[in-house]
Amino acid sequence: MNAALDKLLQARHGPMTADMVLHPAAFGLGHVPARLKPAATTRSICGFCSTGCALNIHLNTAGEAINLSADPSYPVNLGMACPKGWEALTPLAAPDRATAPLLRSTAGGPLAPVSWSRALQAFTKNFQRIQKEHGAHAIALLSTGQIVTEEMALLGALAKFGMGLLHVDSNTRQCMATSHVAYKQSFGFDAPPFTYADFEESDALIFVGANPCIAHPIMWQRVMRNRRRPDVVVIDPRATETAQGATLHVALKPKSDLTLLYGLAHLLIDGGMVDRDFIATHTTGFDEFAAFVRDFTPARVSAETGVSDTTLHHLATILGKRERVSLWWTMGVNQSHEATRTAQAIINLALMTGNLGRPGTGANSITGQCNAMGSRLFGNATSLLGGYDFAHPDDRAHVARVLGIDAARIPAKSGYAYDQIMDAIDRGEIRGLWVIATNPAHSWIHQNRAREILRKLEFLVVQDMYVTTETAQLAHLILPAAGWGEKEGVLINSERRLGLVKKVARAPGQALSDFAICKLVADAWGCGAMFRAWHSPEAAFQMLKQLSRGQPCDFSGIRDYAHLDAAGGIQWPFTGADAAALDPSSPPSRERRLFADAKFFHADGRARFVFDPPRPLPEPSDEAYPFQLLTGRGSSAQWHTGSRTDKSAVLRKLAPAVLTAEIHPDDAERLGISSGGDVTIRSRRGALTAVALITATVQRGQVYLPMHFAPVNQLTFPAFDPHSRQPSYKACAVAITCATD
Repeated sequence: MNAALDKLLQARHGPMTADMVLHPAAFGLGHVPARLKPAATTRSICGFCSTGCALNIHLNTAGEAINLSADPSYPVNLGMACPKGWEALTPLAAPDRATAPLLRSTAGGPLAPVSWSRALQAFTKNFQRIQKEHGAHAIALLSTGQIVTEEMALLGALAKFGMGLLHVDSNTRQCMATSHVAYKQSFGFDAPPFTYADFEESDALIFVGANPCIAHPIMWQRVMRNRRRPDVVVIDPRATETAQGATLHVALKPKSDLTLLYGLAHLLIDGGMVDRDFIATHTTGFDEFAAFVRDFTPARVSAETGVSDTTLHHLATILGKRERVSLWWTMGVNQSHEATRTAQAIINLALMTGNLGRPGTGANSITGQCNAMGSRLFGNATSLLGGYDFAHPDDRAHVARVLGIDAARIPAKSGYAYDQIMDAIDRGEIRGLWVIATNPAHSWIHQNRAREILRKLEFLVVQDMYVTTETAQLAHLILPAAGWGEKEGVLINSERRLGLVKKVARAPGQALSDFAICKLVADAWGCGAMFRAWHSPEAAFQMLKQLSRGQPCDFSGIRDYAHLDAAGGIQWPFTGADAAALDPSSPPSRERRLFADAKFFHADGRARFVFDPPRPLPEPSDEAYPFQLLTGRGSSAQWHTGSRTDKSAVLRKLAPAVLTAEIHPDDAERLGISSGGDVTIRSRRGALTAVALITATVQRGQVYLPMHFAPVNQLTFPAFDPHSRQPSYKACAVAITCATD
């Protein structure tokens, strides 16, 4: 093991010189010293959100990344970049980078630097002791949507097949589990059907619980390029930035969207605005669905959603009459107590109007993290690698053959979801936890309880770029990880496009890529021989290609990294037959959507209408807590818990410096709250202080907080969708008072 470790530490700089140093002053958009003038440029995919923009990274003669610009030729962003993309290099030079393993040698003692050998010894000794005393499944893993696909696959395989863990999940559970389940049940596979060109080719775009203007600004720029004079509809309780740029804002009551969507289906059927031929030929379950929505009359829907009868009919006419209708959703749908059925209600509208497989159409889930799609397909959590099923013996045998391992090492079922892992820690069933590139002490719902739970662990390992995250500060062992730009691999974006991330900077100190760390852990654990074929990220990619072969996500036609890079990213599916059919001198089609043949992935080739009755809010407002709390993104300069974006002075200037609470003017007047004054917001779980922002962007009885500030999740209510196990961050009951009261 020591020889392998020495080799990794010596080789980790790649093609760059051994004395290479990252210069923080060189990052950003300011003056570049003459000695750092670009000598070469290479393309890499941004590692923040799921848009998957291409950035041209400018290098000096030593191979150092010194600046970047947006790639004008890439089909995703067409030369555009959001503030996070422009500042993508800056977080690499942050002073709080994890540069050596840190170990807490005594309970309550400080974290102190140790060698990698000592860290790996502590990792294996503590986790194997826990397994011996409490069983193999007393250790769990919480992974991420922020690392490259090859690392996700190796990590999941190591945990489940090598270390014998059953309970493996990721923070993708917080953003995309709903879409994964909804697509799988409705289409037969987790298959977002769209391509970004559809933003420009729709006659009507309907955004449900989505604010791309802030959350995915390059996607919103693609909407702005639409020359078809489209209807742009936003269904959201809050007048978001996207709603303010829409042609119609449907300001419904919080979490009444499922009722609204069923009411629209009722009106489409009642008005004869459905595609009977498409329904009869390509779907099942419509008659039952039509009978179900018969009760969702305009009068009922208007009463339950707060949307007027006139607006309901207008929206139904847009859906039923426009030739190309695309429906888009993101966290406002996914993070709900009835999220999966809401996503499927959107899918049902697309199916019944035949708005799938054609330009400008689709039931389109916008992904959150840069590689949440890679996590969904290859994270080895909900699905076995490549979208296979743990429960099917043939699937386990096939995956084992491709990987060259004993099929008996693959569990016959998936383990606990994220919330179930946390509950199992709370009751003492899980005693050890490995957390990679995520920050649950900040981001998990009902934060105070989450931190109490994490403190119960006998051994917590955090693998991260930074030592200062709230979760890292609770760890017994910190493993220093390389970040985006310091390693290579593939990200898969919202439109199913595989894009290549390149190593353009050296990780500081002794930090290693997550891929390298997993290899070291495998050797230390005693299962390194199982992963000998995973000798590099590109070798792993070749195995993932084979796992994808014959699946809906087949990308076996991609030769290698060079092919993927030269093609400007490639959307799956891209099979060997697809590659063979191409003119060798031509790249693959740059925009490819699913279901042009209206063949879905269920055995009968048909899509399913899936539905259930709406359920009431888990925590409605009452006399003691009369407001509904809404949460969401604060600005395009902020990302999640701020562990990277807060490292940039530029992004800090563009983002709010303090936590603000949006409150309707009538509520503010009634409570004696003035704009700019401090307010206390309380739920049954915690309290925080924020600066009042008096605005009609929220309705009466509502308050809005941006999620990036740590105190917000002290308030949120831990409700979970029963199908996807995704948390409902978007609605809970709170009270508001002046902070001086």
